[in-house]
Amino acid sequence: MRELGISIYPFHATLDENKNYIEMAAKYGYKRVFTCLLSVEGDKNAIVNEFKETIAYANRFGMQVMVDVAPSIFSKLGISYEDLSFFKEIGAYGVRLDLGFSGNEESIMTFNEHGLVVEINMSQDTNYVNTIMDYMPNREKLVGCHNFYPHRYTGLSREHFRNCNKRFKGFSLTTAAFVTAQTGTFGPWPVNDGLCTLEEHRDLPIEVQGRELFNEGIDVVIISNCFPTEDELKALAGINKEMLELECEVYEGVGEVERAIIEKELHFQRGDVGEYVVRSTQSRVKYKGTHFELFNPSDIKKGDVLIESSLYGQYAGELHIARKDMKNGGKTSVVGKIKPEYMGLLDSIKPWQKFKVKIK
Repeated sequence: MRELGISIYPFHATLDENKNYIEMAAKYGYKRVFTCLLSVEGDKNAIVNEFKETIAYANRFGMQVMVDVAPSIFSKLGISYEDLSFFKEIGAYGVRLDLGFSGNEESIMTFNEHGLVVEINMSQDTNYVNTIMDYMPNREKLVGCHNFYPHRYTGLSREHFRNCNKRFKGFSLTTAAFVTAQTGTFGPWPVNDGLCTLEEHRDLPIEVQGRELFNEGIDVVIISNCFPTEDELKALAGINKEMLELECEVYEGVGEVERAIIEKELHFQRGDVGEYVVRSTQSRVKYKGTHFELFNPSDIKKGDVLIESSLYGQYAGELHIARKDMKNGGKTSVVGKIKPEYMGLLDSIKPWQKFKVKIK
């Protein structure tokens, strides 16, 4: 089950502001809440009481609250990895370890009597998770979550991100990662250049970030900063979590059949992949015998949406999306263009992968 989440930072906003945000997110189906004890200083009782009230409010909406901690916080609050009753008392669903122990402690924590989930940092690509597995944890109570990076140019590279994911998915662990709201103004730390996991996401629309993370196999996508507008919450909530969707513009004058091929059909990349185009061929079968007039046979740029005209014989009606610039042989209709922010998703389409194209 793929889910969405938000982040809440007690003492960085008022209790009422956090409650209002929780309620609005719940309205759009958000299920996970990330919150952080790492950046909170002050009176222990005041901290505990505000966290308890905030978490209790999220629980009213059926949301699952993960509390981010480190071994130093365990010491400060008098908590032991062998006794997680503190987190049960404040109503948490689980504990996220920003920095871990030696592996055996995490394994022991997964057998806690309160049924709390233990979430571990998955952004390092070390043998840390392998070590925990050597100590035979309760896998049903162990999950992974990436970091977010408030400082520009410090977020994860795509290659490193994929390596981390592969390691965790090898153990069939649930994974999570963060997107940044472009309208968000704060996180848990003074620096806030956006709080994304992937550096290349920092300035992208939130729905594009979410589609990319789900396309990479992430199970839970969490908004890291506060407070997104309702429009941003709604945009992320409205994406297809199970299948890749691209957005494109279609040029004026394109026929209704061509528009239907673009937006109404379920597309998939053929298995015999070339380097120049993503090739979706079923429309030529469905619309066999239809005349496809040549339209806008201009030279082709990366991201162009193409439909072969009847001048191409048996290929007529086939949809392509250009992955490279190329010459137009005078038989291909250039009917639209993928929106620039979706180019990363275009590059990631795999053989046989299903996808949809939405006209915007």
